[in-house]
Amino acid sequence: MTIPNKTQLVSSELGNLWLAYQEKTMLMKFLEHFLEHTENEETQQMLQRSYDLSAQSVIQIRSFFEQAGAVIPVGFTDGDIHKGAPKLFDYTFDVMFLHLMSKIEVALFSLHSTMSYRLDVFEFFRQLSADAQETYRQTTQYLLQVGVLSRPPYVSMPKEVEIVNNKSYFSGYSLLNEKRALNTIEVSLIHHAIEANLTGMQLMMGFAQVAHDKQVKKYFADGMDLSKKVETTLGEFFREEFIEPPATHAGKATNSTFAPFSDKMMMYITSLLSTFGLGSNAIGGAFSLRNDLPLTMSFLAKDMVSFAKEGGKIMVANGWMEEPPQVEDRKQLRK
Repeated sequence: MTIPNKTQLVSSELGNLWLAYQEKTMLMKFLEHFLEHTENEETQQMLQRSYDLSAQSVIQIRSFFEQAGAVIPVGFTDGDIHKGAPKLFDYTFDVMFLHLMSKIEVALFSLHSTMSYRLDVFEFFRQLSADAQETYRQTTQYLLQVGVLSRPPYVSMPKEVEIVNNKSYFSGYSLLNEKRALNTIEVSLIHHAIEANLTGMQLMMGFAQVAHDKQVKKYFADGMDLSKKVETTLGEFFREEFIEPPATHAGKATNSTFAPFSDKMMMYITSLLSTFGLGSNAIGGAFSLRNDLPLTMSFLAKDMVSFAKEGGKIMVANGWMEEPPQVEDRKQLRK
């Protein structure tokens, strides 16, 4: 629903609408490929619903820009998808991808709503967040039903309140103190990170097979190695507690070497996932009270930052990075 508003868009609203346009036009192209190959009616309904909602949001964002007198971003178009390309990912990957994207969208659009001051823009992002939450609900229940999504581990229910009364609670890397067991907050954050990287690893594997540019191919192979490193490093914390890390038998890349997507769009989604990974890593470090966890996550974050920077250089070198709206360059205007 569009709520009339005469107030000019402020910088945060302009920037966040621009970001949403990039993400939504990209998501639509991925969904077009998945819809072309899906044979499951329930899956088709979830994908089509997400596609239709994304298309509506793109129209609304265009309206926001047109009313403000702003240029419409390029985003991603029919030139970024190759219709008729063979299926790049196998059983249930389409739903796994949508599941991961819904996590990103819930976080992204919830944040954007808190940076909106015009009522119509706020309501727009609030609705996008609600739509993403429903997508998360549907995809989660489907993946659990077909047995390809691992639940976090069960634990014994606490029977009484415990108070931290010893500094050893924070012990991690220490020669003098034995490491305490993980608490449930730490378990949830580790599980979340591993789950996201399992999907990301398969995505990088498929991209590395079909990318045209040799440098881009190598970049995706590096991304696959980085996802594996994150999964194995964080998984070791679980194994020390005799907990099996999450895993899945589904969603593997096929043997296709024909790209359904442009190198530009594959680089963009990789950049988006890298940003999401860095954010999740920062939250994981902030909420971990055992000092070895934040230290490990900081080492992983260093690799993620390097990977993201390299991706940015590749995108700039190939003219694939669309520039967000800028503030006025006052120094240049004075000249």
